[in-house]
Amino acid sequence: MRPKSLGLTGAESVTIHGLASGLKPRQMMTAEITMADGTLKKVPLLCRIDTLDELDYYKNGGILQYVLRQLAA
Repeated sequence: MRPKSLGLTGAESVTIHGLASGLKPRQMMTAEITMADGTLKKVPLLCRIDTLDELDYYKNGGILQYVLRQLAA
């Protein structure tokens, strides 16, 4: 899906569920989009963290922080 096909203008707020609890590579997630007029759209998403290494990078705030923590250990 593209932003235009969802009717997005930039005035929406988006919540992505599943980031805080047990994130896994390539898991299905849901985005809840609250439109400017208050209507709610739920959109399925595929997490594009594809490997466990990428998940470690994400959890550490990026690859640089991950490498620095590994060097400091």
